[in-house]
Amino acid sequence: MRHKKNIHKSGMPPGTLVYATDQPTTRDAGVTLFDFDEQLVVENAIHEIAECLPFINAQTVTWVNVDDVQTPGLLESFGKILGFHPLMLEDILHTDQRPKYEDYGDYLYLVVKMLDFDSGKNEIVVEQLSLVLGENYIISFQERPGDMFDALRERIRKNASRIRKSKADYTAYALMDLVVDRYFDVLEKFGDRIVALETILAKHPKPDTLRNIHKLRQELIFLRKSVWPLRDVVASMQRAESPLIRDSTELFLRDLHDHVLRVTDSIDTYRDMLSSMQDVYLSTISNRTNEIMKVLTLFSSIFLPLTFIVGIFGMNFRNFPELDWPHGLQGTLLLMLVTGVGMYLFFKYKKWI
Repeated sequence: MRHKKNIHKSGMPPGTLVYATDQPTTRDAGVTLFDFDEQLVVENAIHEIAECLPFINAQTVTWVNVDDVQTPGLLESFGKILGFHPLMLEDILHTDQRPKYEDYGDYLYLVVKMLDFDSGKNEIVVEQLSLVLGENYIISFQERPGDMFDALRERIRKNASRIRKSKADYTAYALMDLVVDRYFDVLEKFGDRIVALETILAKHPKPDTLRNIHKLRQELIFLRKSVWPLRDVVASMQRAESPLIRDSTELFLRDLHDHVLRVTDSIDTYRDMLSSMQDVYLSTISNRTNEIMKVLTLFSSIFLPLTFIVGIFGMNFRNFPELDWPHGLQGTLLLMLVTGVGMYLFFKYKKWI
C-alpha cells in the first residue's frame, strides 16, 4: 500500500496548480488519441494539446489518454485550449482525491481509484484516474504510464464492437467498468492472503500473525476508502439530468453500480473475517497461556506439601527426636513419594490433568 506525499499550497488561491516535484521531468507525458465512429478509427500520438481540437469538435467520439499528470504545463494547456475550470485541473493534479462526480455544465468530471496488486512487494497499488466527459469526447488523466485499458483499445479497433456504435458516455462507462473489474482481481488476491493467514492461525499462530492481521486490516480500510464512495459516483451518474449521459447508457450504469455493491460487500465480509481472526488469535494465545499456568500450578501444588515436609525436618532444634530414628531419611522420602503420587492421582481423578 503506497501512500502519496501531500502537496502543501497553504495561502495560494484556489485553482493554483502545484506539482508534486520541484525537479523538471525528464520525459514528456504520453498523450494518445483514439477518434472513432462506426466506420472509421484514427489512432494518434499527440505532441501538442491543440492537435486534439479538430477531433474533439467533430461528430465522432474522441478518447484522449494522458499517462502523467505531473508533467509541468500539461494541465495548463488543457485548461487554456479546452476551457476547463481551474478547480477541476487542481483536483486532477492533486491525486489524493476521493472518488467523486461533478457537473460543470458542458462537461462532467469523474474521479475513480484504479487498484492493482504488486506481487513482488505483496501490496496494493492505487492510482487516481480522472475522467472528463464532454459531448463527443472523453479525456482520461493517469498518474503514471501503464494501465488496464488495452482490452478497450482492442475493442475500439474492431469494427463490430458496441463501443464503435456508441457515444462518449459509453466510453466513460467502459473505462470505469474495466477499473471495477480489476477490483475483483485485487480482492481475489486479498482473499488468498486471508486464507493463508487463517491456515497459519489454525496450526501455529506466532507474534508475526497478529502483525499480519493488522497489516491486512489497514489495507482493507484503505481499500474501503478507495472503493466505497464510488457507489455514490455511479448512483449520481444514474440520477444525473445532464444531456451528456444518454438513456441508452443508464442500463450499463445500473450494472456497474451492482458490481460496485458486490465489491463493497466483499470488503465488508473480509473486514468481519479479519476481526474474527484477531479474536481467534487472542483467544488462542490466552488459552495457551492458561494451559501453561495450569501446568505450573499443578507442579506447584504437588511440590508444596513436599516443601512443607522438608521444611519441618530441616529445622535446627536440639530436641528433635525424629532426627535419631534409624530409618528417618527413608521414611521421609517414602512419605514425600506417597504424598506426591497421591496429589497426582487426586488431580487425575478431578480431570485437572
